Amino acid sequence: MIDVARHRDDRGVTNFRYAVTETPVGQALIALSDAGMVALRLGERDVETELAVLSHELGEVPALDQDAAACVVAQLDEYFDGERRAFDIPLDWSLTRGFHREALQAICDIPYGETASYGEVAITAGRPGAARAVGTACRLTPFSLVVPVHRVVRSDGTIGQYGSRPEVKRFLIEHENPEGLPR
Repeated sequence: MIDVARHRDDRGVTNFRYAVTETPVGQALIALSDAGMVALRLGERDVETELAVLSHELGEVPALDQDAAACVVAQLDEYFDGERRAFDIPLDWSLTRGFHREALQAICDIPYGETASYGEVAITAGRPGAARAVGTACRLTPFSLVVPVHRVVRSDGTIGQYGSRPEVKRFLIEHENPEGLPR
């Protein structure tokens, strides 16, 4: 669970907000704190279920505020329109810790249109042999798409999973590199 006390203002009020937007791969739930984007969830479940899970992780229900996520929505639109290759969104890493955070931060260095294996990410994150832990970090990422876990593939070059939606992972990889799986 997030350290909610870290996000409380002087009145003891936490400022979590959320917005929902449509993308070519389904609805995206965007959650923000005063520190930055705390989560981006791409339509693996319906928005109400995703919001309930997120509320449990945050320790409270974020307030609906479509305007708060305008910058994130604009960058998502630019990405899907082929105009953006990297996201410039402050991230609140509070829902991650330990090696999972280190793996996700290493994944941020995989260039647009390229892929890396789970093992390669483990090495970059300083834990050779922790490929399975990298897979777990990818599966549990609070930052779908913005932290490009879709660029992490199996050592044999096959795409593997993306939550329970490998077709979304394939779409994102092909969106970034229409000529096929890079290495």
